[in-house]
Amino acid sequence: MEQTTSNINTQKFFLYARKSTDVEDKQVRSIPDQILELREYAKREGINIVEELVEKQSAKIPGRPVFNSMIDRLEKGEADGIVAWHPDRLARNSVDGGKIIYFVDIGKIKNLKFPQHWFENTPQGKFSLNMAFCQSKYFVDSLSENTKRGLRQKALRGEFPSWAPVGYLNVMTKDRRKTIVVDKKRAPIVKKALEMFATGNFRIMDIASFLAKNGITTRKTLKGGGGKPIPSDQITFQLLTNPFYYGHFRFKGEIHEGVHQPIITKKLWDKVQEVVQRRSKVITKDRIPKPFLGLFRCGQCGFMITAEIQKGHTYYRCTKKSKTIQCTQGYTREEELDQQLSNEIATVSLRQDWADKMLDKLSLEEKNVAQSLNAFVGSKQSEIKAINEKLQRLLDSYLEQDIERDIYLVKKSELLSQKKKLEEQILSFQQTKNAWLEPMKQWIMEAAAAANIARGEDLNEKKVLALKIFGSNLKLTDKIVCSEALNPWAALRAAPPTRDYVSQQGLEP
Repeated sequence: MEQTTSNINTQKFFLYARKSTDVEDKQVRSIPDQILELREYAKREGINIVEELVEKQSAKIPGRPVFNSMIDRLEKGEADGIVAWHPDRLARNSVDGGKIIYFVDIGKIKNLKFPQHWFENTPQGKFSLNMAFCQSKYFVDSLSENTKRGLRQKALRGEFPSWAPVGYLNVMTKDRRKTIVVDKKRAPIVKKALEMFATGNFRIMDIASFLAKNGITTRKTLKGGGGKPIPSDQITFQLLTNPFYYGHFRFKGEIHEGVHQPIITKKLWDKVQEVVQRRSKVITKDRIPKPFLGLFRCGQCGFMITAEIQKGHTYYRCTKKSKTIQCTQGYTREEELDQQLSNEIATVSLRQDWADKMLDKLSLEEKNVAQSLNAFVGSKQSEIKAINEKLQRLLDSYLEQDIERDIYLVKKSELLSQKKKLEEQILSFQQTKNAWLEPMKQWIMEAAAAANIARGEDLNEKKVLALKIFGSNLKLTDKIVCSEALNPWAALRAAPPTRDYVSQQGLEP
């Protein structure tokens, strides 16, 4: 312990505090609270803070400037470690979490300190940290899925899950339910504009001018100036081709029947569409999806890979936006790219027999955790019961005037403090003891399904899985896919596929 304390005293740490405005972060300690707690923690643990870094940005996706700068400075040796409130302050995405783990592996980060999480620079410590990052990402992904599910259900009920178009208002009912109602002031103006356009005698710019004269413009400026006429493309998309006005609405590319009140008839809307089609000078082509966009970078210049359609086939190529490197990379056909990506995914798949045994072990671990949790809670509750009895005896002694009021108040305060600590220990233990189990279970199932996804034909499904496995580490060089798996997927790639499963004593980090 003396050696460990000495090492900490000689090491230099960055203090990193982060707070975002995202929904999942609203209940997290504010930045001033974090800094105050971390200062006290550093003083108590003898941690040498060389600089305090503050960031107000979500960690759901890579690209935080303060975090990236801190990583660069750690690589240059300006500090030896990081102090943060919890691992989720550092990363909620696989790329940034992978950077932290990698820097620990190569010794650029020698130590990490969290008041709310245990970490040691050991294989077990890194596994625990990785599970903390996985749990943070799982929380964000689950929140996103729940939000999307709620929006889909709202659409299925006929409620438009977005901002009302011009001519309507978003309102809150007395029972605190959001709904959309007709804007009695603007709806007649919108209806008149649609009737004008349906005659075929007015241009889109005429409709924009008519709306502007009647007070329907773009948003007003911050200085209080009036808005400008709505641009033609917005008139077309938001007004002339919007089915909302006759009672339907478009959500995620699908038309739904709405419960809101229409302001025009379907017959009038059809007439408007006829004029729109007749006036359109743009030859529309069937949009062919390009599922691998945003997945690969060019291995020569580092810029993103784009796609285009040639002779009925999809080809991927470098955007060649570099001003310093003359990129010479050619085109790669989608079928060839799909085959190579499938092979890369297959290298990190988990054998099904391994997955079944690991899930069985995880179920056993879950039971053991539940037993230890019950034992711990039972023990603490017994201590709380004993304290309650002491409080009652103390009160009886005070009422019988066996002890003075000052002594009574001091003893009562001490006992209540002990009781509160025990209650917090129970709550903390219940929240953290099995927090790693669900992310671990999800990862095992994803890893087991990887082989089937690699063999399948759903390219979008492959892209989603590839982002989880490789993050931004997929490169295309001379039509060859190169990849570097993130943890814990990298461990599967390193494991021989013919090796027998070796049962461990436990799975908990």
